[in-house]
Amino acid sequence: MENADIFSDAIRRLGQASKIAQIDPEVLERLKYPRASLQVSIPVRMDDGSLRVFEGYRVRYDDSRGPGKGGIRFHPQVSLDEVKALAFWMTCKCAVVGIPFGGAKGGVTVNPKELSRLELERLSRSFIRQIADFIGPETDVPAPDVYTNAMIMGWMMDEYSKLRRQRMPAVITGKPIPLGGSLGRDDATGRGAYYCIKELESRRNWQPSEMRVAVQGFGNAGQHVAQLLHKDGYKVVAVSDSQGAIYQPDGFDVPSLIYMKNESRRLKAVYCDGSVCESVHAEKISNAELLELDVDLLIPAALENQITAENAEHIKAPVIIEVANGPITSEADEILGRKGALIVPDILANAGGVTVSYFEWVQNKAGYYWSLEEVHEKLHTIMVREFGNVYELMTDEQTDMRTAAYALALRRIGAAISAHGTGSYFSSDEA
Repeated sequence: MENADIFSDAIRRLGQASKIAQIDPEVLERLKYPRASLQVSIPVRMDDGSLRVFEGYRVRYDDSRGPGKGGIRFHPQVSLDEVKALAFWMTCKCAVVGIPFGGAKGGVTVNPKELSRLELERLSRSFIRQIADFIGPETDVPAPDVYTNAMIMGWMMDEYSKLRRQRMPAVITGKPIPLGGSLGRDDATGRGAYYCIKELESRRNWQPSEMRVAVQGFGNAGQHVAQLLHKDGYKVVAVSDSQGAIYQPDGFDVPSLIYMKNESRRLKAVYCDGSVCESVHAEKISNAELLELDVDLLIPAALENQITAENAEHIKAPVIIEVANGPITSEADEILGRKGALIVPDILANAGGVTVSYFEWVQNKAGYYWSLEEVHEKLHTIMVREFGNVYELMTDEQTDMRTAAYALALRRIGAAISAHGTGSYFSSDEA
């Protein structure tokens, strides 16, 4: 799917959900348009002395329920339409888990792998200088996303603080712990998805040892959800990164894969005892082939639009957990729905990250920091509660889980927008 279509595809999801949510039509009209969009040029002095100018974006989609919240990604395919779609999803995601944020997103069109560390820092700081008037602890709070990390967030927070002449850790979340980051943020996205899977496990009486899992995307989120499932006895039979996938019907030792990936930046089938690793047999397959494996649980944890109308008929997994943002197009959704697949949507499944980002923001503003156990306990409480709310709505309305999640989000966003008054209020003769 072209980037220009991503936003329209995202908005298309609202139709059926709005019927279930029974919200004022004005709410739906408001949500078709972002509150504000910013496009900037980012000049960077390269190590060889030359000047390169990169394009950057920040979209604040809706702030009816609180400041905008959403990551900043560095990726060659970043575009305004993509960022708008991601900001829309963030709006719904924050509403689904009931945290007091609206949705936002940002990005820079760049391949960060081509930059030196010094060039990456200059780019990060320059981007913040360009959008400084658009963000703020009470306005719009960025976070890490694809190819950005805690150190980059630390640079960005530092640059914003210099501009404001005061230390302002609450302007950005996902920071290093010594700079005001929260414990538990590193595995929050994967852990939130894991809590959703455990809720399904209890409802469907799964035996973990009998569950075969494929994980597309072995970055931060994919690694953590795979490791948590492996620890519980789930059989992780396939994983992939941007270079390809590996498959082993008997399952992998996930901690060994993670060790090798993080040490060598390569995904390799190994078994490690400490730092000594031995190769194990595995079949090399493509990312596309991984999606079509005969597994019990498929976890797309890479980029958007991985399952489309072209390959949806070939997807065999009966349960799909969307850890990536928008990995399934709306057309593919319909095909998978007809096949009876249960999809735990991204706006619920990967909401652990933004939830712990909210915890970080709260801790920054209070100047009081929580233990790792407290973070895990609070995240578990929210994810279990909202998974239950979505699952119950899905069952009551006899719809799919994505539609139920959007309906729940729309009800909460609609309540905030309607609290200011809509056409039905202003056209009434009553005071």
